[in-house]
Amino acid sequence: MLQLSVVHRLPQLYRWSADQLGEIELLETTSGINDEDLVALRLLSHEGTLALDILQQLRETLAQIQVECKIARCEGHPCLLIQRINESAASCCLKNQGVAIAEDFNGR
Repeated sequence: MLQLSVVHRLPQLYRWSADQLGEIELLETTSGINDEDLVALRLLSHEGTLALDILQQLRETLAQIQVECKIARCEGHPCLLIQRINESAASCCLKNQGVAIAEDFNGR
């Protein structure tokens, strides 16, 4: 099922909330970016319970290469949250598994 999955890398960065355990918050500025900041991958190809199952499979796949990630709600949808420092490794791993990764492009 992973080979038919499409995820969208949300353009914003997030961090774990200091106030609420398991919650994330949007980083307001890019001036203080660090490697522990989080990127969010939202599943576009599936919804509901199936989406959670796929996200769990993605999490397990990344765990095989020792990339830690968590599933949490982001912008109203379940997302896979990965530390920014691990984004490249995670992208390569998921692409090698046949997962398509959609990103926003600025018209440059």
